[in-house]
Amino acid sequence: MTSQPAPTRRQQHPATAIVTASYAPDLERCRLLCETIDARVTGFTRHYLLVEQSDVALFRQFEGPNRVVIDEREILPGWLRSFRDPTSGFRRRIWLSTRTMPLRGWHVQQLRRIAIALQAPEDAFVYCDSDVAFVRPFDCGRFWHEGVLRLFRRENGLADRPGSEHHDWSAHAGRILGIESPPVSPHDYIATLIAWRRDTTLAMCRRIEEVTGRHWVAGIASQRMFSECMIYGRHAAEVAGMAGHVLSSEELCRVYWTGPSMSEADMKAFLHSLAPHQVAVGMQSFIGNDVGTIRRLVA
Repeated sequence: MTSQPAPTRRQQHPATAIVTASYAPDLERCRLLCETIDARVTGFTRHYLLVEQSDVALFRQFEGPNRVVIDEREILPGWLRSFRDPTSGFRRRIWLSTRTMPLRGWHVQQLRRIAIALQAPEDAFVYCDSDVAFVRPFDCGRFWHEGVLRLFRRENGLADRPGSEHHDWSAHAGRILGIESPPVSPHDYIATLIAWRRDTTLAMCRRIEEVTGRHWVAGIASQRMFSECMIYGRHAAEVAGMAGHVLSSEELCRVYWTGPSMSEADMKAFLHSLAPHQVAVGMQSFIGNDVGTIRRLVA
């Protein structure tokens, strides 16, 4: 694919930021994401990189006029703290508090994505994982239509996942939002390259605190099986009645979620099989696909 001209950041829609929660092992993947955003994405104010305290200095190299690194201590409560986990030989980190279950990095990345809305001024946030790369031009205004934001939903998506952890995530979302029926939504709200409204996210946090009687972080992390996408989706659809949103099943990013590491030929086939509306690819970092090969193919 040929590279695109450097985009302008001008917006003709409500202020919209891009948000990525990352960590040190994903540094090179995040570098590629930043490069492809700079080359191919328009219509956003800032790109926020949300990282743990010990990773801040490492990620500062990506900062620029439209990109800023945010230390999680600036947006999460001080009583949630990270430590090196002795059970992993001190290689991994664990987040502990007296108010939550012990949390891993993937849990806290979800909390950061919610917490940024309490601090940043934009009207909406586009969430993009650090193992994503944009392969086609994209304007964030595509999420908006006359002030209404598109909410991704896979209709009846949980029917295809009987007994999966998605059901547990949906049930937990329902409990902390005070949704009595249905206890589990039939719909799936999980994807990457999706957008949330700031006002809806703030209302969601208030709702969690009202229902649980706890800080919203403590309410969400009262158990380890949670999904921020499920919580936001169920709140927007079932609590807020879709105010300010319109449903969309269009998946803008094609993701390789699970499976063996891909060969270069497999990656080429994956890229060439994108639907016309898809503008990015995601290859889960834990699968181990070579970042250098991905960079060469998307450049």
